[in-house]
Amino acid sequence: MESEKPRLARLTALITQLQSQSLITARELAERHQVSIRTIYRDIQTLLKSGIPIVTEEGKGYALMDHYRLPPVSFTEEEANAIITAEHLLRHTGDESFSKAYSNASSKIKAILRHSQKTKTDLLNTRIQIRNLGNSPGPDKYSSNNLSILQKCITSYTLLRIDYESLEGKISRRTIEPFALYSTQGNWILIAFCRSRKDWRAFRLDRIRSIKELQDTFTPHLISLQEYFEACRKKYETTPDTPMTPGKDNFAVN
Repeated sequence: MESEKPRLARLTALITQLQSQSLITARELAERHQVSIRTIYRDIQTLLKSGIPIVTEEGKGYALMDHYRLPPVSFTEEEANAIITAEHLLRHTGDESFSKAYSNASSKIKAILRHSQKTKTDLLNTRIQIRNLGNSPGPDKYSSNNLSILQKCITSYTLLRIDYESLEGKISRRTIEPFALYSTQGNWILIAFCRSRKDWRAFRLDRIRSIKELQDTFTPHLISLQEYFEACRKKYETTPDTPMTPGKDNFAVN
């Protein structure tokens, strides 16, 4: 049964992709799923035998029969969180009509989420803040692969263990309670309570060298993200809006 799971997931994804595009080729599907074109041919035959009305246009690709509609698909927690994050990012595109259109589409998508997912996405929506997106240095300067797991742990109150590299190149292991995510100048920052330092800290995602989700949970913090920023402004001379530059921390990270 284990060997069937990847194919089952692929078949489900194929149905979604056929529904979202008017026409798609076997080669495109093969590249997306990193399988051979022959495998896609077999998958299409499997879907046809199961009753999915797929039309083949010779030399052009596959499409679902006109007027055929599948039930709304479900979203994983990571996908639902990505929708929330994208909405925050698009508020800073500079085009109000585009931002408004996406916000309306996002509302329709969130309407079909399960109740437990809605509770978590509502929480995440209050735990993300983005500023100065227009001055972003580009996707190649700061990179990470941890945003999804951090969002998941923020909304499930799950402890994390990270190996973090300071700007001076020193690596320390921390046990943290993830609280919120902040982005400025193209750099994502995790705000968390560090059990190792017994205080709030901010961690640049591009400097997290390893991350592990622990089995334990923590008690939710009874402050808002805005209250956290207000406390920072009182405690430090600089503010979270100051661009983060090499060699200078604007948050306490030690």
